[in-house]
Amino acid sequence: MADIKGILFDKDGTLVDFHATWFAIGDILALRAADGDRDRANDLLDAAGFDFVAHRFRADSVFAAGTNADIVTLWYPHLAPSPRQEIINAFDRFTAEEGASKSVVLSGTRDALTKLHAAGLKLGVATNDSTGGAERTLSVLGIAQMFDAAYGYDAVANPKPAPDTVYAFCDLTGLKPAQLAMVGDNRHDLEMARAGGVGLAVGVLSGTGTRETLSPLADVVLDSIADLPDYLSAQ
Repeated sequence: MADIKGILFDKDGTLVDFHATWFAIGDILALRAADGDRDRANDLLDAAGFDFVAHRFRADSVFAAGTNADIVTLWYPHLAPSPRQEIINAFDRFTAEEGASKSVVLSGTRDALTKLHAAGLKLGVATNDSTGGAERTLSVLGIAQMFDAAYGYDAVANPKPAPDTVYAFCDLTGLKPAQLAMVGDNRHDLEMARAGGVGLAVGVLSGTGTRETLSPLADVVLDSIADLPDYLSAQ
């Protein structure tokens, strides 16, 4: 792994505790979309990927891996493009503010990032959240200074699983895709890694993905990014 010079991280489920951070926010948005109807809101949450039996979001579901635009399209299917975009913009604003203020950092994240940054690795975030939401979250958590860039779904022409963010980060840092690792908890993250030709695709079990969903696309599956510095050092 001496050739790995940079790392792109997914945000939710990789750096941030997805379930602790996002269920309450998703519930508010679902109730708004359902005009306050609790049963209808539950149906919307189920459609977006919340498993009410397991009390967690399903791996690779729209809410776990999609963008705000994907959620709005699912929940407001009959809107014309202009009013739909207004709701997407409202979702972006709300999730940027609430997602940052309610973010719960995963255990070991700060220590791992500190070690990786100190080792001279270029660090970036590749999320299907908005760019503003990602930047605000990094700032609130006090880890923004360790990242060279944060890319949301609205920062590139084609968000994950397309490889656009890999290429954008390479353009910024001067690195080649083969010199990057991509770390994430959903198949979208690893599909982007494969499409972009990154050197190392790392799945983590700290979010919504499982070993079964991640293993077919990952070079390695770790419990969390807390294990990443030692893994890289051992290679």
